[in-house]
Amino acid sequence: MSNPPQVIRPPNPLRAKVGGGFGGINADAVAKAEEALKAMSAQFGQWLQDEIVKLDAAQADIRAKGYTPETAEALYFRAHDLKGLGATYQYPLVTRIAGSLCRILDDADKRMKAPLSLIDAHVDAIRAVVRDQIQTDDHPVGRSLAEELEARVTEHLG
Repeated sequence: MSNPPQVIRPPNPLRAKVGGGFGGINADAVAKAEEALKAMSAQFGQWLQDEIVKLDAAQADIRAKGYTPETAEALYFRAHDLKGLGATYQYPLVTRIAGSLCRILDDADKRMKAPLSLIDAHVDAIRAVVRDQIQTDDHPVGRSLAEELEARVTEHLG
């Protein structure tokens, strides 16, 4: 005679630490976090401008010191920050364009082959969409700009 199959569930210490499953999420805490984010939204414009200043400084360093592994990496970090912060600061188009810039700068080994004209076009585009308050790719100019930059990146990487 054979024994019936048994399901053995190993202990899950992570589940115990975070309060079980999805039921462990505190809806009040989420609501408070959303309120705090809403309260800070008035500062998003200034914070985004601060990030643009850092991006401009990285671009200026490339012009002053040349396109070196160090200056390219600094620009990559600025683009990566904007990729993560753009949507948070209510500019998903900045996230999209910065993401496109990150695609050509992600790989440190290939970074130095990125055309400076394409890098500059991305930086200029980010600056322009913020200046002109083009927040999403629902705007025809924003969409066209993002699509063209992405196409050039694909062409370069392809």
